[in-house]
Amino acid sequence: MAERNGPSFFKVVCRKSLFSFFTITTVLFIMSWFFVLRSADRPQFIDNNMLANSKLFSTLDDSKSQMLKQNVESSFGNREVLDSEDAEQARKTKTPNAKEKVVKFDGRKCHQNDELVIKVYMYDLPPEFHFGLLNWKPSGNSVWPDVRKDIPGYPGGLNLQHSIEFWLTLDILASEFPRASKAKTVIRVQNSSDADIIFVPFFSSLSYNRYSKRKPNEKKNGNKILQEKLVKYLTAQDEWKRSGGKDHLILAHHPNSMLDARMKLWPAAFILSDFGRYPPVIANVEKDVIAPYKHLITSYVDDNSTFDSRPTLLYFQGAIYRKDGGLARQELFYLLKNEKDVHFSFGSIQKDGIKKATEGMRASKFCLNIAGDTPSSNRLFDAIASHCVPVIISDAIELPYEDVIDYSEFCIFVRTMDAIKQNFLINFIRGIGKAEWTRMWNKLKEVEHFFEFHFPSEENDAVQMIWQAVARKVPAMRLKLNRYGRFSRSPPSAEKGLKSIPAPRNFW
Repeated sequence: MAERNGPSFFKVVCRKSLFSFFTITTVLFIMSWFFVLRSADRPQFIDNNMLANSKLFSTLDDSKSQMLKQNVESSFGNREVLDSEDAEQARKTKTPNAKEKVVKFDGRKCHQNDELVIKVYMYDLPPEFHFGLLNWKPSGNSVWPDVRKDIPGYPGGLNLQHSIEFWLTLDILASEFPRASKAKTVIRVQNSSDADIIFVPFFSSLSYNRYSKRKPNEKKNGNKILQEKLVKYLTAQDEWKRSGGKDHLILAHHPNSMLDARMKLWPAAFILSDFGRYPPVIANVEKDVIAPYKHLITSYVDDNSTFDSRPTLLYFQGAIYRKDGGLARQELFYLLKNEKDVHFSFGSIQKDGIKKATEGMRASKFCLNIAGDTPSSNRLFDAIASHCVPVIISDAIELPYEDVIDYSEFCIFVRTMDAIKQNFLINFIRGIGKAEWTRMWNKLKEVEHFFEFHFPSEENDAVQMIWQAVARKVPAMRLKLNRYGRFSRSPPSAEKGLKSIPAPRNFW
């Protein structure tokens, strides 16, 4: 009997234990959810100082930085990130070269405060790579001119359209002086580890224009020799070895500049006029910066013209027969040459060519910008300076700072396949009325400052707009560098012969 009752008693005890365990677990689960829900209503702790001083946050473009800023402010109940005491302490602990600012975007215009966007480390390359190409001779041990009193002259003519390297280098040098313009966007730092980017001051466009032709007694032209020297110099630097060149900035605005060196230095970011002569793996819109040409005609100051006071409907003057993508020019020439209110003729800068182009554009309502040997040309920026509404016929064109400027507000875009159809283009342009043209004409006057080069640079001029475009690339550069260095401090693999997995083709 005892043997029969023993197992029953054991079953009753087990059932009671399981029921008690289940009850306790349920109560604990409900209590844990209660505390989770309460804590969700409280802001989580964030290191305010770290966020306010974040180098990444300071270089975001406005569409992202405003969103991030709003999220941060809402988490703190719209309080200031730093109170006055913390801000004062931050200013004291920061180095003089560590000031930063957020590039703000509002209504398709970039607005700046008086702080700095990016810190630039510039190599002290010998003068033969930069101002020495302008016949400047250094005095003493310095390889740079004192830009407060000694600015080497830059050659005119077609050289000017690709002079971006000259203006940006001047701006970096000017940033070192206490009385530099308050509108400056960059500052030069002497320690490369403090820099956002590493700037390579090689005047590659000028080198091509002046030294690309080989002399009879030379095996290599001077331009190719300089490129070989540059590659040897850069790849020997600790900065290049540390990053593989991914945080370097190289200027190659002339489409034919850096033809040899670009294949060896392509991990760096380039400043270009377009991607027409670059394979996508070497240059692309994710990695590189498109900069405007410097227009050759003078700016149209005090333009009081009207739709009716500009008698020419459509204007083009330049080379008509071009190779590669420029075949549309000759097609359009035959389609438009007999239209009475269209000026379509051959022209160059020779024999008052610039003066004639200035007069012609200022007397025209619309100015054609047709692809030539490359997708872009200086003609677009001459049209903007003339307040002549650009008609862009170049399917592969890339435009400067298009991530913050909507060109469709002051330019007309026509696909090449449509433009070369009989009567399509002329009928399309004739259909644009006075009110629409006047709106675009007014917009041209608003945006022209973005394409003007000055020294010292001015707020939101071409120099600073280029730097802002570079600043918007910095977060992506930093992402690449951080991913590149993931295993830099890891111990070597214990397995012999084990190879690392290669990065995807589009990783860089």
